[in-house]
Amino acid sequence: MRMYQLAKDLNVSTKELMDRLRADGEDISINPSANASVTQVRKERAMFAAPAAEPAPEPVVPAAPPAAADATPPAPAPEPEPAPVAAVATDGTPAAPAEPEKPSLIRVREPIIVKELAVQLGLKPNVMIAELMRMNVFASINERLEFRVAHQLGLKHGIRVEHEKKVQEEKPAPPKKVEVEVKVEPVERPEEQMQRPPVVTFMGHVDHGKTSLLDYIRKTRVVASEAGGITQHTGAYMVQFHDRWITFIDTPGHAAFTQMRARGANLTDIAVIVISAEEGIKPQTLEAIQHAKAANVTTMCALNKVDLPAANLERVKGQLQQNGLAPDDWGGTTVCVPVSAATGQGIDDLLEMILLQADMLGLKAAARGKATGYVVEARMAPGSGPVATVLVKSGMLQVGDAIVCGDYWGRVKSLENDRGVRVRTAGPSYAIQMLGLTAVPEAGAQFRVVANDREAKEHSETLMASKRLETLQAPRRGMSLDDLLTQTDTSKKMELSVVLKSDVQGTLEAIQQSLMDIRSQKVSLKVILTGVGNISANDVLLARASNAIILGFHVANETGVEKVAKREGVEIRHYSIIYELIDDVRRAMAGLLAPLIKEIPLGQALVKQVFELSKKGAVAGCIVRGGKITSRGRARVRRGSEVVFEGALVSLKRFQNDASEVRDGQECGIRLDGYGGFQDGDVIEVYDVQKIAQEL
Repeated sequence: MRMYQLAKDLNVSTKELMDRLRADGEDISINPSANASVTQVRKERAMFAAPAAEPAPEPVVPAAPPAAADATPPAPAPEPEPAPVAAVATDGTPAAPAEPEKPSLIRVREPIIVKELAVQLGLKPNVMIAELMRMNVFASINERLEFRVAHQLGLKHGIRVEHEKKVQEEKPAPPKKVEVEVKVEPVERPEEQMQRPPVVTFMGHVDHGKTSLLDYIRKTRVVASEAGGITQHTGAYMVQFHDRWITFIDTPGHAAFTQMRARGANLTDIAVIVISAEEGIKPQTLEAIQHAKAANVTTMCALNKVDLPAANLERVKGQLQQNGLAPDDWGGTTVCVPVSAATGQGIDDLLEMILLQADMLGLKAAARGKATGYVVEARMAPGSGPVATVLVKSGMLQVGDAIVCGDYWGRVKSLENDRGVRVRTAGPSYAIQMLGLTAVPEAGAQFRVVANDREAKEHSETLMASKRLETLQAPRRGMSLDDLLTQTDTSKKMELSVVLKSDVQGTLEAIQQSLMDIRSQKVSLKVILTGVGNISANDVLLARASNAIILGFHVANETGVEKVAKREGVEIRHYSIIYELIDDVRRAMAGLLAPLIKEIPLGQALVKQVFELSKKGAVAGCIVRGGKITSRGRARVRRGSEVVFEGALVSLKRFQNDASEVRDGQECGIRLDGYGGFQDGDVIEVYDVQKIAQEL
């Protein structure tokens, strides 16, 4: 091989090659066309192929003497193995690095991003963008591609593109409802348990004297402070008799407070059914008896108003016998005590029987340890914040205790008894008013004392987070055909929306339950918001957005609410009597219904002749063929079986005079509003339209 050919193969200049050979001790000609020996060719190719790699020291091979062209070359010395990074092809050029194998299948997940797809296809992003442009798809490196475009790109490069199948994950189990259970800690030593006061509930029909009876016992006038003389709130009071305490819970007797009455029975040890000896057992009395039986509490009967002349004790006892409460003097187990809230007759006997029943029940509770119990009533008091009336079931409640109450927590700031006297502690069966909670709890919620504020707050946050999670993960049922049909029917129903505010939580629940009991196939009632406290501007704005009215019970308006309500056109109604609120809502629901249109036929007239008037149009000369024709009725013109006109009757004349009515067999002239196309033989039917108000 000639020198210039070897230099060209090695990609170096001829001069550089010859200088290198001379430096290695080779005796070569200056002529570039001179032939190089095989040993020189191999040696120079190895040296110029990997200049960066430092070859390992190798033994020096003596240069072969120049030989003639026809001489046989000597045997070549063994060549050292080239380094891996400097692989040389057989033709003398450096070997290109091996390209990685492209996959035959890739799986993509929506959304498909240009950059991510380029990596999966083994393309540079700019190359892929250029290919997309040739496909008339203009997308930047971070934009999304449709699966169809990605599939076409893959086919272009011999790669099949498929959707990645989603692995079906197991649905998490619905969150368990976290509840703060109020459990009485077991007392190891019986001597630590002490006798506790009995908790007594007065139940019965409205206006049978429950509050008056309790009022006489407490020697205060509670009835005077209640609107309409009917108990509106569930109150808890304590009375001392013969050096022993009795806790009374006064549940309202009106039917609207069924839920409150049921809650009262669940908190009590003894249920006293108050029955008027004059009126006897009423429907709400039966409800009270059922609640007492369901609560599995001892039941007594106080036969009130025995001082009235119409009182009939034997008749009332007979009614009790019929309803499963056999009086004790009739051989049964139900204690019946005749009393009078007006004169005080039999009051001491009633209290003695209550204490006797308590002794028979053996009521005891732990007087030490952390307190547990229930919320009897809760409200938002101006200047004080959330106020809860609680009943301690066990343990000792003290000022400064950290407490978990329902979903909320707090620290007891103050304790007041039913007479407004501040106390430091409250033991088992004590009814006490407590301040210090972070929010108004639900009536009937359980409470317990915990170690510190941190633990109380953690319990509260856990409960509230569990409720939120439960709401978010509530299963949504798909729409069925029956649902669609039902939706079609109910979409025609009118809807009355209300915002309900009350001063206490128990009353709020009772009112809401009573409103939900108003059943109607024509009008539905929707309670947009319920809350405890005065009516605020936010309530007005919500009512305006929901096209609702605001109903307030024993609450006032905050400052500036009247102006906002007037500007927004929202109606606010205030009530102090429950049944007035419910009756007004029922009337408002009925007022949403369009009145029924009832057509009352009055008479018919046959057209005998048509008279054309130049200014007023045509007048039909008629003869009445049944009933009577009145000037205030509406008319319908029939021609055969077809109705050709229906409208108002403008004038009715008898001869030349206006007539208010024309009777059967008489002739008259009739002119209709906007119609003059009468023909002989037409029949004019006159009828009256009556609007009838619909009922729920």
